[in-house]
Amino acid sequence: METLNKMPQQPAEKRNRLVDESEISLVLDTYDDIFSDFDPRTYDLRVLSFDFLLEAKRAAREKVSGLSLRFMIPEALRDHSKEQLIIKRLHAHFEKHARLLKKERKVIYRKGVLITILGLLLTAGAAGARFYFKDSMLAAVALVILEPAGWFSIWNGLDLVFQGGKSQKEEYKFYCKMSSAEIIFNGY
Repeated sequence: METLNKMPQQPAEKRNRLVDESEISLVLDTYDDIFSDFDPRTYDLRVLSFDFLLEAKRAAREKVSGLSLRFMIPEALRDHSKEQLIIKRLHAHFEKHARLLKKERKVIYRKGVLITILGLLLTAGAAGARFYFKDSMLAAVALVILEPAGWFSIWNGLDLVFQGGKSQKEEYKFYCKMSSAEIIFNGY
C-alpha cells in the first residue's frame, strides 16, 4: 500500500487534485491563453483575453473573500520569470479597472444627487408660480412645465443614487476581489 502512495502521480490526477484545492482553477495550454490572440505585444503590455475574463468572472461570482486564482500549465512549459510578469500584469489590470469603476460609480452618484436637487428646485418653482401668480395663465403654463419636470427629475435622480451603479457594482466587486487575489501557477 505504501508503495502506491509514493508512486508519482499522473498528470491528470495531479491536475484534478490541484483543481479541488484552489478556489478558482483554470487549465492553460500555454501562457497565451490568458491574453488576446490579436495582441502581439509582450506579456507586460498585452490585453487580457475576453474568454479569460469571462471565465474568471463566472468563477469568482460565488466567492466572498480570500480569493485564490490558480493556473495549471504543463510542467514542461513553465517559465517562472514569465509567471512573475503575468502575475504583475494581472494585478495591475484588476487594480486599474477597480479604480476606474470606483470613479465611475462616484460620478453616477453625484449626477443622481444633482438631478434630484434640480428636480426639487423645479418643484419648488412650480409651487412658487402657483403661489405668486395665483390663477393667471403664466401660473398654468409654469405648472404644466415645472411640475412634471420636477417629479421626473426627482425620481430619476434618486434612481441614479440608489440603483444607478447597480450593473457596475458587480463588475467593481469582481475587480476588487481579483486585485487582491493570490495568483498561483502550478505545473501538472
